[in-house]
Amino acid sequence: MQNVVTHFPGHGTLFEEKYLEGKAEAKSEDILRVLSVRGVPVSDDVRKHVTACADLDTLTTWSDRSLTVTKAEDLFAQDDTAAS
Repeated sequence: MQNVVTHFPGHGTLFEEKYLEGKAEAKSEDILRVLSVRGVPVSDDVRKHVTACADLDTLTTWSDRSLTVTKAEDLFAQDDTAAS
């Protein structure tokens, strides 16, 4: 039996980079789709901000917020829980 070595995830390979780019792009599209289905207007600025983001943790936060916000700009609101 042959040992198969992959350098993914966590090794910064080109394959990993492209994989993560794809995940970020899909999550961005999901956020915009949720807002659209909910009837929340999305400005060009918001669309550009969402699609330019490559950080999956940030996109996950915005994805969660997309389920409840009434204005697309509220996706980017800072968490106030630390200030309490």
